[in-house]
Amino acid sequence: MHALDLSFDTPEENLACDEALLETCVAGESPLGVIRFWESPRPFAVVGFGGKVREDVFLDNCRADDIPVLRRVSGGGSVLQGPGCLNVSLVLPVDPGSPLSTVHGTNAHILDRNARALREEFAAGIAARGLSDLALGDLKVSGSAQRRKRDWLLFHATLLYDFDLPRIDRALPMPRRQPDYRKNRPHQEFVTNSGFHRAAIRSALLHAWNAELNGALPTALVNRMARLVATQYGRPDWNHRL
Repeated sequence: MHALDLSFDTPEENLACDEALLETCVAGESPLGVIRFWESPRPFAVVGFGGKVREDVFLDNCRADDIPVLRRVSGGGSVLQGPGCLNVSLVLPVDPGSPLSTVHGTNAHILDRNARALREEFAAGIAARGLSDLALGDLKVSGSAQRRKRDWLLFHATLLYDFDLPRIDRALPMPRRQPDYRKNRPHQEFVTNSGFHRAAIRSALLHAWNAELNGALPTALVNRMARLVATQYGRPDWNHRL
């Protein structure tokens, strides 16, 4: 599996890169799959593909705080990102009959693999909780979402390690859907930083996925990113359409 530690200056480029990697694999240009680590240098809010911007973010607060609000290509709820929030994106082939052939099977397979790798690295009691989270006890440190094609899927997850947590309450309302273990707790009582070191997270997950870092960025990927920024992530009519 190829691995990239690749962050861009803008939220639009970072979201476009994940989708462009999926397109690259669908096109047969990276048959082994990809794992990408990235982190936004500025805060931004992102809603799921079918999210409602005016219900899933505090839009006025985000505008006042100069926090862009974007839409991603995967499902799930709204998320606030920025420095101290590491993203781990996986693009994997889907074999019929494998755990990755269903949404729930994919969540269980990937979350368990990531949790085991992090437990071994940090001797911490991190485990899968709810449908798509990783948690330390009852405190969430990671959420995830999927975009599925016929033969490939994009699974991207956030992992908080040194994030400015008070920002979340100002940017995001309580989610319309929540896992049972949340028990209607507000963000400040439900979400926490893992305290893990970024480099050690990367090392543990590279080993877990048998991946090697590759700094090369194919021209086709750059072109796909530019198209996706121009047609989707850089357009208010895409980001705020619901």
